[in-house]
Amino acid sequence: QVQLVDSGGGLVQAGGSLRLACTASGRTFSIYNMAWFRQAPGKEREFVARINWNSGNTGYADSVKGRFTISRDNAKNTVYLQMNSLKPEDTAVYYCAARKPELERYEYWGQGTRVTVSS
Repeated sequence: QVQLVDSGGGLVQAGGSLRLACTASGRTFSIYNMAWFRQAPGKEREFVARINWNSGNTGYADSVKGRFTISRDNAKNTVYLQMNSLKPEDTAVYYCAARKPELERYEYWGQGTRVTVSS
């Protein structure tokens, strides 16, 4: 069982930056692949970025490539999402998620942290 707590959201002007954090409980955090998703008002949840258990492989949605960076610190049980050059269309609730490498579905989810980008 893994519990995830998302933090770091807030209000920022377009062009600004935020760093989201997701801290996990449990001693087995390092074996999970992690990801960030987001859900904008009136839209479905969408994938943002992912990182595998040993940080050897990352992936990004085209809409954030070159602006967002996902990273993890297994010693701190934390995964980060550095968001630069933010745009109003990045406004959403951001959720981190965890899954074991052998599974396709993300099993565990954070409570979400709201990001609002003003124009």
